[in-house]
Amino acid sequence: MIVRLRRHAAALSVVTAAVFAAMTLLEFFYFRSLSGGLPSLDLRFWGFSDSEGFAWIAALGRPGAEIILVWHYLTFDLVFPALLSATLVSLILKAGDRLPRFAGLSETMRSVAALALVLPYTIADYAQNIVVARILADPPSAGARSMALASGLIVAKFAFLAVSVAVVATFVLAGLRSVRRSPATGDRKVR
Repeated sequence: MIVRLRRHAAALSVVTAAVFAAMTLLEFFYFRSLSGGLPSLDLRFWGFSDSEGFAWIAALGRPGAEIILVWHYLTFDLVFPALLSATLVSLILKAGDRLPRFAGLSETMRSVAALALVLPYTIADYAQNIVVARILADPPSAGARSMALASGLIVAKFAFLAVSVAVVATFVLAGLRSVRRSPATGDRKVR
């Protein structure tokens, strides 16, 4: 069943890009105005210190925290990690079809490989969303441990995402290379 996602790689990519664009527009044109220009915790790729996290929460105030909680974490960020994960799985499977060794694996093994590469990102993203949503829902109870956990999960999320994207890029490049070779002789095809 999962291996069928490769058929929908283009559609998933378009929908994922649209949701990402909506989230980015909200961040830059609305959320930043709520926090006095400070970037959301989700966009701090290398993490953040406790003081930076608390400064963002303080700049938002209670109304800003509620707006971001509702318009980001309880809407877009409920859907986006799963959507991006499905897109990455579909792209890995689609690009893997051009690789003889990967394409030679059973459907189950290809699905397991794609899921194993993408699930760490999915889990880290949802875990980070839960931690940040709890911080936003009850800022006074947020402590240094919560901020450190959120920061660590954000770094892990982006690291796991980078691995998945690198695998897709590697598969695409390797697939292009194998297409240029003639299957019978191994010679390069003339363009």
